[in-house]
Amino acid sequence: MPKKPRTYEIVPNQNISFPIGTICAVENLYGVLNCSDIFGKHKKNGIDINKLLIALISYKLSENFSIKRAHEWINQEEILKIFGLEKFSERTLYRILEVIGANKEEIISNIQDVLFSRYDFEHTDINMDWTSIVLHGNEANLGKYGYSRDHRPDKKQITLGVSELSEPINVPIGLTIEPGNTNDQTHFEKTYLQVKDRLKRDSLVIFDKGANSLTNTAMIRADNLQYMTAKKLNKSDDKIISRFETYHPQMIDAEKGIRGIKLEKPNSVNYLFFSKNLQKEQLESRARKILRQMHEAKAIQQSIDLGKKLPKRFRINNLLIDVEYSVQTKLIDLSEDEAVELLKEKIITGREGFFCLKSSKNLTLYEALLTYRKKDSIEKCDKKLYRGLRVNPPSNPFGMYLLRHALRGQREGLKPAGQRG
Repeated sequence: MPKKPRTYEIVPNQNISFPIGTICAVENLYGVLNCSDIFGKHKKNGIDINKLLIALISYKLSENFSIKRAHEWINQEEILKIFGLEKFSERTLYRILEVIGANKEEIISNIQDVLFSRYDFEHTDINMDWTSIVLHGNEANLGKYGYSRDHRPDKKQITLGVSELSEPINVPIGLTIEPGNTNDQTHFEKTYLQVKDRLKRDSLVIFDKGANSLTNTAMIRADNLQYMTAKKLNKSDDKIISRFETYHPQMIDAEKGIRGIKLEKPNSVNYLFFSKNLQKEQLESRARKILRQMHEAKAIQQSIDLGKKLPKRFRINNLLIDVEYSVQTKLIDLSEDEAVELLKEKIITGREGFFCLKSSKNLTLYEALLTYRKKDSIEKCDKKLYRGLRVNPPSNPFGMYLLRHALRGQREGLKPAGQRG
């Protein structure tokens, strides 16, 4: 049987390729979701904002690099011809994005109008989550120094709040942007208020413990909605943990060794769980911390014994700060075993393996755990958002982001209102 001819040398040429299928899908769904009216009213003169957005969305759903690269890609003669555009400057693209950013609340509300009028969602339970994005520049007014989830405290950031309809829908319906020093408890209100009027009575609002506060849960209940969150363990929980076995915990997940108990209160229910796998992970982490602190103490003690300066990693390294150190470790008075025991006493709390969920809804232990676990879908949404924002400040394509996921909902087969099976 003759072999197919093979190319042994690749010869570059001037041909370009682009995903015509993606472009056709975007054009179709842009019309289905009435995006021309949503975006068109915000720029009526000059370049056609809708043609440019269709081109930009097509680019972001395929190449997905920077806005500068998007400008270069769209300005190719063949691409311009497809979208019916004339050549334009990079600054024009940034201005379009700035217009979207300036009108993002109205745009998001309009997209919500279309989604909720067109689709008969089987429920309106929502997941909410907050994250931060590092800014590599100083022009964004919202850029502030804050708790950095990216471990870049040296960079300014913004914080984002995302809301999505929970499983099996998993379509984002809200996005809020706040200064980088806004904590989750504070940011909660803006994110929640953006979507609450879209939710049916008794819908479940699910969020993590970072945003949990009495004020926020009371806000949800005042709107005749339910909530589920995680809570930080405290001293009152320690008393229950110490007597955990006397409550005859129920096995929830044999594979991961998860057992739990329900603690009902007048207005809420606590679901306290113990996970064997989690305990193992946390104890291993604590062991690494003990070992690290032992090594650090030994390094400091050795410097003291030899009359040397402290190792650089233990010193304040700032030319404008003059510090005189007086350091003494406890290793002089303690054996190594005693030092380890002291560290274990301080670092190992007895809470290892335990976690607690809290809800206004009375569920079974299994239902509570499964419901909260499914919140992970919004964290994946956050990662997609992070990847989707490969842009340089001051561009602000948040309306485009919501549109992208609205399009995804159509692509994955959500049925229009009145057509549900």
